[in-house]
Amino acid sequence: MLEFFLPVIQRALCSAGVTTDKPIRLEQPSDKKFGDFSTNIALLAAKECKRNPRELAQEIIPHLMFPPDTVAKIEVAGAGFINFYLTPLFIMQSVEQVLVEGDEYGKGNIGQGKTAIVEYVSANPTGPLTIGRGRGGVLGDCIANLFETQGYEVTREYYFNDAGRQMQILGESVRLRYLECCGRETEFPATHYQGEYIREIAEGLYSDHGTTLEINSDLDLFKKSAEEIIFKSIRTTLGRLSIRHDSFFNEHTLYNPDIHGISANQRVIDELRKKEFISEYDGAVWFLTTKLGQEKDKVLIKSSGEPSYRLPDIAYHITKFERGYDIIINVFGADHIDEYPDVLEALKILDYDTDRIKIAINQFVTTTVDGQTLKMSTRKGNADLLDDLIDDVGADATRLFFIMRGKDSHLNFDIELAKKQSKENPVFYLQYAHARICSLLRMAQQETGFNPSDSTAEYQLLCQLSSPAEVQLGFALLDYPDMIKTSLRMLEPQKMVEYLHSLAELFHRFYQECPILKAEPDICNARLFLSLATRQVLRNGFRILGVSAPESM
Repeated sequence: MLEFFLPVIQRALCSAGVTTDKPIRLEQPSDKKFGDFSTNIALLAAKECKRNPRELAQEIIPHLMFPPDTVAKIEVAGAGFINFYLTPLFIMQSVEQVLVEGDEYGKGNIGQGKTAIVEYVSANPTGPLTIGRGRGGVLGDCIANLFETQGYEVTREYYFNDAGRQMQILGESVRLRYLECCGRETEFPATHYQGEYIREIAEGLYSDHGTTLEINSDLDLFKKSAEEIIFKSIRTTLGRLSIRHDSFFNEHTLYNPDIHGISANQRVIDELRKKEFISEYDGAVWFLTTKLGQEKDKVLIKSSGEPSYRLPDIAYHITKFERGYDIIINVFGADHIDEYPDVLEALKILDYDTDRIKIAINQFVTTTVDGQTLKMSTRKGNADLLDDLIDDVGADATRLFFIMRGKDSHLNFDIELAKKQSKENPVFYLQYAHARICSLLRMAQQETGFNPSDSTAEYQLLCQLSSPAEVQLGFALLDYPDMIKTSLRMLEPQKMVEYLHSLAELFHRFYQECPILKAEPDICNARLFLSLATRQVLRNGFRILGVSAPESM
C-alpha cells in the first residue's frame, strides 16, 4: 500500500518545486476521522523551504495526482499534516491481491541476493533448557522467518559454548555424582550443578562402566558425556517448538591454533595490541576501554589464564564477517547487556563494519502459577524447565506467549491464562478466528456450492462491499506486507502478534454485523472472498510466528 503512495507524493513535491532531503513517511492515524493515511512531509520540508507548513501543504495537494477512484479526499490538518481518505472501491479492489498471491502475499524482495545470519538460543550445554532460554529461541526463530519472507538467504546458528570454566564445573559435578554411585562419600560444592539430570548422567556412566572410572581424575570423559547428553536434550526440546538451526559453531575452535600456530582468541589480542588497546596488569590482559571514555578497563584474559566471555565473543563475531554475511543478527538474553557493547567497540577498532550487526535483547521471563511467581536456577537444580511448560500449555501457547510482549519488556508467563479456552487467551482467540473461517467456508460449500479454487474470475465481486465493517477489515488486510517490514526493521515479532489480534477482532465484528450465507448470492460470495482473504493473512502470519492454523476447535 505504501508503495502506491510514495511515488505520487514524491512527484507532487517535485511539481510543487519543493526540494528536501527529508524522507517521506506515512502513518495511519489512530482516529479514522484524520484519514486512512497521513504524512508530515510539509512540516519537515517547511523549515528548508522557509515556508509556513500549512500553506506548503496546501500548495502540494493540487500536485497529488492519484488514479481515479483511489483517493476520495485529501485534507490539511493541524500544523500541516496531509491526510488521505481512500475510496472503499480501491480498498476492496486491492484485497484481490491477497487472494491472487495466496501464500506469497506479504513476501518481498528487499533481501534478494543478500545473506543474513541469525544467532539465537546459544545456551551453555550445562543443563536442560529453561523457560528464559525458550523466549530467546522463539524470538530468534521468528526473526529468521521475517528475514526469509523478504528474500534473504538466512543461516540460523547456535553458538555452542563448549569451553570455559562452566564446562569444567559440569565435568566435576558429574564426576562427584559418579563417585557417589560407586559408594564414595563426597563433598558436593554449592557452586556445582545440583540438578537431578546430573545424577542421571552419572548413573548412566556407572551403568556403562561400573567402578572402572573411580580412579580417573581426568574430567574430559565426564564433561564430554554430559555435554553430549545435555545437548541432545536441548535439541529435542527446541524441536518441540519447531525451532531449528542450520549450523552449530563450537566455541572451542576459537581456542585451537591455526596453521600458523595462533588461535582466533590470540589473534584478537594481537590485533588490539597493535591498535594500542591492550594492557597487562594485575596478572590479567585488559581491553583498554577507558580510552573509549568508560570508567574501567575490561578484562579479556583473567589472571587464571581463562578468557572472559568478551574475548571469544569478539573472535566469534569476526568469523561471521569472514563468512561474508550482509547482516548479522544476535538474539541475546538480558545477561549480555553489559558485555555486547564492548564486543562492538572492539570490532570497530579492528575496522569491522558494525552497522551490519543488529542486536535483539530479550528480557527475563518469570512464570506465574495460581498467582505465585516461580524462581529459576539451573545450577541449583530448581529451574523452571521449558519441557515442563510445553507439556503444560502446548507448543503454540508457549511460542505465542513468549512474543506477545515486546522483547525489551520483562515477561510474566501466566500459565493458567495460557491454558484457558476463551477469548482472554490470545492464542485461543487468534486460532479460533482461523477455525471459524474454515467452518464458514465448509458450510458455504455445502449450502451454496462455493468453491474458491474455481472462483478466481469472481474476485471482482469484492468491489460490491462498502459497509464500515467490510472496508475496515479489507483495509487491515492491506497492512500485512508493511507490518512484516515494520516487524523486521524493529526485530520485534510482537508487532505481528498485535496486528493479527486486531485483524481477528475486525473479522469477528464483520462476521457479527454482515450476514454472509443468508445474503443475496453476489454479496454472499463477496463476503466469502473477504473471509477467505482474512484466513490467508492469518495463516501467513501464523507461519511467521510458528504457530499452527487449526481448521476446527
